[in-house]
Amino acid sequence: MSGAPALLQAALNGARRRDDHPAIPWSSADLARSAAEAVDAGAEEIHVHVRDTHGAESLDAVDVARTVSALRAAVPNTPIGVSTGAWIVPNTEKRHELVEQWSEYPDYASINFDEPGSELLAALLLKRSVGIEAGVANTTAAARLAASGLAPRCLRILLEPQAQDLDAALHVVRHVEEVLDAAGITPPRLLHGIDRTAWPMIGEAAKRRAQTRIGFEDTVTLPDGAPAPSNAALVTAARRIFDA
Repeated sequence: MSGAPALLQAALNGARRRDDHPAIPWSSADLARSAAEAVDAGAEEIHVHVRDTHGAESLDAVDVARTVSALRAAVPNTPIGVSTGAWIVPNTEKRHELVEQWSEYPDYASINFDEPGSELLAALLLKRSVGIEAGVANTTAAARLAASGLAPRCLRILLEPQAQDLDAALHVVRHVEEVLDAAGITPPRLLHGIDRTAWPMIGEAAKRRAQTRIGFEDTVTLPDGAPAPSNAALVTAARRIFDA
């Protein structure tokens, strides 16, 4: 099928290390520049992992405000989302305390529903009118989302299998969707892969006309295996797949 995808999100940095690729943006200024380039290339939303001034992932209110403000100035009409991954602040109570202190809220936040405290964190952010991307990497997360009763209030469901074999990843997606469908969970679904499955999953999303994402969080290479020079180049390549 041809035409634009339902939604193409740019995931600019993720939890990658500095030595994974020299062009991965780290500072708020670098993220703002990368976001503007990605939007010019066709991205409709931006997803980032906030970093402190030393480059470590952060949920601190100062770091979140600095990053979200820089992104909003760079792409003022584009929804901005941030990660709340439990690995950033492993202590659940501390993680919630930090999020409660946010003064500048993103438009949406990603919450992995196989992590401790996911329900409480989602409820907290929903009270502050922050959209929720419910990450369901497996059937355990899908079942927990269904049991929480929060699914109808979520912005979307992230189908993000971690397997590096495409058949295995699609197997996980099928079983996750069976759980979601059985529970009557209907928010839009965003399908994406990581590393070896990143580009095949873009193709799968294109076939489904599903929401999807691309960026250095998911892969540092172009479809032909060459190093990607920028997030914008990754977005451009993803757009070509959808427009083929």
